[in-house]
Amino acid sequence: MIFEGQAIKVTIDDVGVATVTLDLAGESVNKFNSLTLGELGQAIDALKHTDDVKGLIFSSAKDVFVVGADITEFISWFKLEDQELTDKLRVVHDLFDDISNLPYPTVAAINGIALGGGMELSLACDYRVMADSAKIGLPETQLGIYPGWGGTVRLPRLIGADNACEWICGGAQKRSEDALKDGAVDAVVPAEKVNDSARHLVQQVLDGKLDFQARREQNRAPLQFSPIEKMMVFESVRGVVGAKAGKHYPAPMAAIKTMEKGISQTMEKAAETEIKGFIKLAKGPVAKSLVTLFLSDQAIKKSAGKLTKGVAPVKQAAVLGAGIMGGGVAYQSVSKGTPIIMKDIRQEALDLGLNEANKLFNGQISRGRSTAEKALKAMNGITPVLTYGEFGQVDLVVEAVVENVKVKKAVLAEVEGHLAEDAILTSNTSTISITELAKDLKRPENFCGMHFFNPVHRMPLVEVIRGEKTSDAAIAKTVAYAQAMGKTPVVVNDCPGFLVNRVLFPYFAGFSLLMQEGADFQQVDKAMEKFGWPMGPAYLLDVVGIDTAYHADQVMAEGFPDRMQHEGVNAVDRLFELERFGQKNGKGFYQYEADRKGKPKKIFNAEINELLAPVVASQTDLSEEDIIARMMIPLCIETVRCLEENIVASASEADMGLIYGIGFPPYLGGALHYLDQMGLQAFCELADKFSHLGKLYEPTAKMRDMAKNAQTYYGA
Repeated sequence: MIFEGQAIKVTIDDVGVATVTLDLAGESVNKFNSLTLGELGQAIDALKHTDDVKGLIFSSAKDVFVVGADITEFISWFKLEDQELTDKLRVVHDLFDDISNLPYPTVAAINGIALGGGMELSLACDYRVMADSAKIGLPETQLGIYPGWGGTVRLPRLIGADNACEWICGGAQKRSEDALKDGAVDAVVPAEKVNDSARHLVQQVLDGKLDFQARREQNRAPLQFSPIEKMMVFESVRGVVGAKAGKHYPAPMAAIKTMEKGISQTMEKAAETEIKGFIKLAKGPVAKSLVTLFLSDQAIKKSAGKLTKGVAPVKQAAVLGAGIMGGGVAYQSVSKGTPIIMKDIRQEALDLGLNEANKLFNGQISRGRSTAEKALKAMNGITPVLTYGEFGQVDLVVEAVVENVKVKKAVLAEVEGHLAEDAILTSNTSTISITELAKDLKRPENFCGMHFFNPVHRMPLVEVIRGEKTSDAAIAKTVAYAQAMGKTPVVVNDCPGFLVNRVLFPYFAGFSLLMQEGADFQQVDKAMEKFGWPMGPAYLLDVVGIDTAYHADQVMAEGFPDRMQHEGVNAVDRLFELERFGQKNGKGFYQYEADRKGKPKKIFNAEINELLAPVVASQTDLSEEDIIARMMIPLCIETVRCLEENIVASASEADMGLIYGIGFPPYLGGALHYLDQMGLQAFCELADKFSHLGKLYEPTAKMRDMAKNAQTYYGA
């Protein structure tokens, strides 16, 4: 044994091949925390002072290689002064440089996930062997930064500048076949043969069949480009990446700038270029927002894990209502391995649901994410029925019928009579009170809300809603099923609209007020999309469905009359009267035609201005700043109310709900993080400028108290 610590041990065999084994004690994965980095430094130092080492393999005793830096520690680095952060980064650069300069061949045996710093360690090695089931990548741009331990320096030299830009700017996890094709790894083998294959590579060097020094020199040298070649590569990449990233996410473009400069520099100079650019990003607000979101997501998953500990998985599910939503729920369930019964009263509805699921599977096949065999096997997990004959074996039911309280109550009471005593009954309602829906049930403790978002296969959030009589067991089982479906469940307490729609409708109310004053809805859409929303409010209403929004608006107005009731007819009411229901019937604020792929394409038709004229004042010019303020203030205040009233348990859960549920701009970190960044005092002063618009624009008393005391929702 050359070295042994809590995360690293180094052994050597009888022919002089050493192995650094990564195995962080007390953790299910390997990650680069201060302990691991410190021990890795000690291990390399010990190897430098060990005679007769002929080769070195980096391997893992866990199912992963290294998942990356410990982000909970890493974020504290961002708060350091520039020179302190520079010194921290240089320590790791020097460590990886020491590995790349060892006087014998080095091989990374990548048995599982190798991300961020884990991949940067492998890049410091001469060779890389990868398991066919593993994934590698540099996902740092998704956190608002870019690789800071040599990734922007070594990867372009290994796989070429254009490929490296795609890897780093996209931040995707790459499968083994793509990694091999691009030249990021030297061999792909079954996971159980990774270490043997790495050992074979070392032996090939020892036998003179491979020249590791020549490879090393090649991978250290600056890349040779003529000025015109360099310009063509990077201008092309900049155009593609810039269009995709947008102005709110600076990391991808910063990574391109760093690589463009670094590929012509020595390794040492390129490392300094990387560090300088990294510090600038790490100190910016976007990195703070995106890292906070990452930590919030991890916290929610951890909380859900605790909640479902010891809970038996759902082995047989059922969905009531077989339309587009029912078909989406069925697809998501079976695609993740849980068989489901799909029940409706009409055969044509069952056909629609099956067609929806089949269409989604065909999409997976065409994109190469599934095979026809796998898709067929999964589709066979959907059992379409017109009766309740098989419901006695069901563990959990998702009711997904029309959003009407009387219809839902009748269907729920009916199905309850066919279920086992311990089966869980859930409603996929978007606004109707779970407590109200439970009133006619014999076992209300087994009932809760399970609110999916449309389209089910794309939207990551599921709201799990606790009614007054819902048991902890029902919540735990529903959370477990949501997780099994690959969703992020957020548990909320019952109220009109729950969390997401309760927050969304004040945002729509702000839009309606703008319209009443003569705002051009296209201008509002453009302003909010420029601000970072995936679609503006008019477009979003068309996608949600004007009829759905109209009915939900009535529920919200009844629940919160002091601020969500409105006088007279607004734009949504008017479109509902005209039966312009949005995308679902091809006309709403915009008109819709199918594009070449059959997807609805948005088209503006000037006739809409005449149709809305009775409810819209004469055209008013508003500044972008005013539009953003008038849209965002009601949304932020209502999010605060949900937190204050314990509808949602934490700031992180509230913000993740908005990010995953309605596409709140991630670079802002969520509504409450946005308030923290702005400062509550500044926000309250801004809101007071619009106090004439009513209670929607009135901060709560607690917000004002927090503002006086400079408090935040995320604490220090």
